[in-house]
Amino acid sequence: MTVNEFPHHAPLAVQTRGELVESVHYGSLVAVDPAGKVLLSRGEPTARIYPRSALKPLIAVALLRAGLQLPAEQLALAAASHSGSAVHQQIATQILAGAGLDESALGNSTDLPYGVAERQAWLRAGHGPTHLAQNCSGKHAALLATCVLNGWPIEGYLDPRHPLAALIRTTVAELTGETITAVSTDGCGTEVFGLSLTGLACAFGKLTTAPKGTAEYDVAAAMRSHPTTVAGLDRDVTALMQAVPGLLAKDGFEGIQAIALADGTAFALKISDGGDRARMPAAVPALLALGVDSELLASFNHLPVYGGGHPVGELRGLPLTG
Repeated sequence: MTVNEFPHHAPLAVQTRGELVESVHYGSLVAVDPAGKVLLSRGEPTARIYPRSALKPLIAVALLRAGLQLPAEQLALAAASHSGSAVHQQIATQILAGAGLDESALGNSTDLPYGVAERQAWLRAGHGPTHLAQNCSGKHAALLATCVLNGWPIEGYLDPRHPLAALIRTTVAELTGETITAVSTDGCGTEVFGLSLTGLACAFGKLTTAPKGTAEYDVAAAMRSHPTTVAGLDRDVTALMQAVPGLLAKDGFEGIQAIALADGTAFALKISDGGDRARMPAAVPALLALGVDSELLASFNHLPVYGGGHPVGELRGLPLTG
């Protein structure tokens, strides 16, 4: 990649310490209305990025279209980057058991629980990295259950030539309205597609406006009714869905955030350096610009920066207008 190919990102968030700006977080962002019309943008939202785990709700739609049926809590975990709590691992085990499988069938990478408290408790109990504790185990359990349901082999279910891969690619292309040209491998082993933030935002808007009885509706309803399953306690995505009625949110590694409101207005953003700390503060100005009540968002912006144990600055998103 040459310098001329770098995306033209813009400042989205700033950290201050005392009277000085200490750090500036650059990125790109786009918001669309329910018809996909761009309402506001910053940076270069048409540049292709890997949405990482923000793809999980779209993948869950593909699995339901292939006939998978799960209770809402299990479906929410299929679309989750869960914290790895005992409850999360139990739900993933239930998905596997429903297909006559156990943890040994999982092909995702092994890891410790993603949540800080969950990881500490796991380590205190003497456990190490496992497939089940890894934050994508719900998705992988649902992938396997779909294979069993359709008579597809579970061996090699992550192979790009597997029928599951074609199903997912087709569904993601349809929901985003984009042709998939760049494909790589996500951290957990599944395919990840190069898409624009605009396409990602449009896809999330479709989830919250889909009619009842569709796979899109079921995925959004499951995630919104089980926000602690989508992420976990003390996770900002969970807290945001609890704070704003009807909101659907999913984060992704490398500074990705996708959010849709109940009316289908949606946005997606990418922090350019992949840092996570600016992801939610950068999202707040977009939510405000789209009309979300500022009182509902007070705890997500203006995050304190400490010196000597006392607040001496803040990390905040930069205002967006037009």
